[in-house]
Amino acid sequence: MTMDVRAVLEFATLTRVLSLVLQAVLNAAIPDHDADAFRPPRTEEHLYLDSVVEWLFGGLSHWDAEHYLFIAERGYLYEHNFAFFPLFPVVLRGLVETLLRPLSSWLSVRGRLLLAVAVGNSALFLLSAVALYALSRAVLQDRRLALLSSFLYCITPANVFMTAGYSESLFAALTYGGLLLLEKGFTFTACLALSIATAARSNGLVNIGFLLYLPALRAISQIRVYRTTTTGYSKVLRYIWVTLRLLLTSLLGTAVIALPFCAFQYYGYRTFCTPSTSLEQIHPSLLSLAEKRSYRVPNENGPPPLWCMRPLPLLYSHIQDVYWDVGFLRYFELRQIPNFILALPMATLGIVAVYAYFQANSELCLRLGLWETSSKKGLDKPIPGFFNPKVFVYIVHSAVLLVFGTLCMHVQVLTRFMASSSPVPFWISAHLLLLNEPLLHRRKTSSSTVQLHTDFRNCCKHTTQNPIVALLPHFKACSPTTQCILGYFLSYWLLGLALHCNFLPWT
Repeated sequence: MTMDVRAVLEFATLTRVLSLVLQAVLNAAIPDHDADAFRPPRTEEHLYLDSVVEWLFGGLSHWDAEHYLFIAERGYLYEHNFAFFPLFPVVLRGLVETLLRPLSSWLSVRGRLLLAVAVGNSALFLLSAVALYALSRAVLQDRRLALLSSFLYCITPANVFMTAGYSESLFAALTYGGLLLLEKGFTFTACLALSIATAARSNGLVNIGFLLYLPALRAISQIRVYRTTTTGYSKVLRYIWVTLRLLLTSLLGTAVIALPFCAFQYYGYRTFCTPSTSLEQIHPSLLSLAEKRSYRVPNENGPPPLWCMRPLPLLYSHIQDVYWDVGFLRYFELRQIPNFILALPMATLGIVAVYAYFQANSELCLRLGLWETSSKKGLDKPIPGFFNPKVFVYIVHSAVLLVFGTLCMHVQVLTRFMASSSPVPFWISAHLLLLNEPLLHRRKTSSSTVQLHTDFRNCCKHTTQNPIVALLPHFKACSPTTQCILGYFLSYWLLGLALHCNFLPWT
C-alpha cells in the first residue's frame, strides 16, 4: 500500500466514523418529521439488541433506504419497489446471512440489516475513495490534484447517501473501479465491473459511452502507428483487424453492461404480467398496507396492469412516470424553486468544469478528442492536470448526467446523482482550489504557506496533515473560491446528516 493510498484510507475512515457518530447524535437530538414516506410494518419480534442498533443506526433507514431494507428482507413485493435495483439489497442480505449470522440470537433480520448498512457502506466508501484516487492518477497524471480530489471526495456533499442505506457507495466503487480497469486496458474485466454497477443503479447504462469511446481512442492510436510502420497488404489487414476488434468489443461490451438492466426488467414483467403469487401468500399486514396506500402487488387471480400491454413493457419507466412523476421538464414549477437552489452548487461545478475545459481545449473538443491537434502533441503525451486530453470523455459524461438530471429528474437528486457517478465534480473542485488558493500555491513563500506545503507533502503520514484539514483553521484567510467550495462540501456534509436522518427533506 502506497503512502498516498494510506492517507486517503485514513481520511475516509475518519469521515465514516464521524458520519456514523453524528447521525446517531442528531437522530436522537432532533425529533423525526412525520413524512409521507414508505414505512412498511414490522412483522418480526424484537430481540435483545434491536433497540440498541435502532438507536445507533436508525437514521440510516429513512426515505429510500426503507425500500432497500424492505427488499433485502422481503423481496420485491410492491410494484414501486422495482424502482430500486437489486444488487445493494443482495449485498445487504448476503452480509446478514454470512458475516452477521452469529448475531441472529440477539438481532432480528431488520437489526442485522441496519448493522449491515453501517458496516457495508463504510467499507464500500473506502473502496470507492481508493478507486477514485487510482482513477484520478491514471487520467489526470498529477499526483497532487489526484490526492486533493480524493480528500474532497471524503467530505462529499452527498455524504449522507454514501452512509445511509442507499446504493451510492456501492455504485461509486464499481464505477470508479471499472473505469480504472478500462483506462488500464483491461476491457473485459472493466465490462464485468460496469455491468455489476448497472445491477446497482440504472444510470450505469450511461457508462456504455466509456466503453465505446476509450477502445475507439486506442484503436485510432494503433492505426496511426500502423500507418507509419507497415505497408501494403499488411497495413490493410491490420486496419481490418483493429476495426473488427473494436466493433466486437463495443457490441459485446454494450450487451454485457446492459444485461442486468434487461434481466431486471424481465423479472418485473414476469412478476406482474404473468404472476404466480396469490394474495393469500402475502403477509396480512403487508397486504393491508398495499390496500391502504394503493400499492400494486402480484396477483395471479387479477388482471395484469396496463403497462404490460405496451409494445415495450418496461416496468422501470412506468414506475418513474406514475409513482415519482419523473419526466421531461415536469419538475419545472415555481414550487420547486427551493429544490433547484439545493442542486445549484453541484450544477455550477458541472457547468464550470465544461466551460473551463472547452476554453482550454476548444480544438480538442471540436475534434471529440479523437485526433491530434495542430500542436502535434497528440494524445500520447497529455498535459498533466485537469486540462489533460484524457479528461475529455469524463467531461462529456458529466455534462450528459447534468443535462439529464436537470431536465428529466427530481432536480435535488442531482447532488448525489453526480457525486456517485462522475469524478469531475471533485476534479474541478480540486483544480479550482490549487489554482485560486494562495495558501496552497506552489510559488508563495509566506510562513503560513510554507507550513501548509509541509503539511501537504507529509499528508501521507498523518491524516490531520492533509490539505483540507490544514486549510480549515485558516478558513477566514482563504480565498473566496476556497470558502465557497469547502463551505459547500462541509455544509451539505453536515446538513444532510441532520435533515435526512430525521425524515426531513434533503437532496
